[in-house]
Amino acid sequence: MFDAYGRNIHYLRLSVTDLCNLRCRYCMPDGVPKLAHEDILTYEEFLRLAALFAQCGIDTVRITGGEPLVRRGVEQLTAGLKAIPGIRKVTMTTNAVLLEQQLPALLEAGLDSVNISLDTLDPALFAKITAWDAFAAVQAGIHAALESGIPVKLNCVPQPGVNEGELESLAAFAQELSLIHI
Repeated sequence: MFDAYGRNIHYLRLSVTDLCNLRCRYCMPDGVPKLAHEDILTYEEFLRLAALFAQCGIDTVRITGGEPLVRRGVEQLTAGLKAIPGIRKVTMTTNAVLLEQQLPALLEAGLDSVNISLDTLDPALFAKITAWDAFAAVQAGIHAALESGIPVKLNCVPQPGVNEGELESLAAFAQELSLIHI
């Protein structure tokens, strides 16, 4: 599949939920309405769409949200995506709060890599940004992913007046844990 500029499109993002267990001000400000259950695709519908896209040349699927790990059965979706002919890679973007607990099932389902969102290395600032004291759970998720051997990347949203003074520290943290390649 090619876009209007002749670029090969082989990557699909599936946002499986609008829900998140964090309330980062830049992503989930107050007043964001929750979608009705019937307005969210079922896993069967996601799998049907992914199979159709695979027939058009899509070979990589990223599971996202909200926070995909708050939706029950995401490991079943992962396994279903991996079983689609033509889909060679299934990845996930997560805040990692629930990753340590759910990683074994995701790996068994065939998850190929994770992108983990982390905007600060300061637990107090993390709680301020996310409205939840879950820094230790995120760190545990990062380390569990690294120990499993799955490729891990780090995402960060630079925010003027909030975390711009930490960008070098975050980059050093990512490099120290081999979360990035230089």
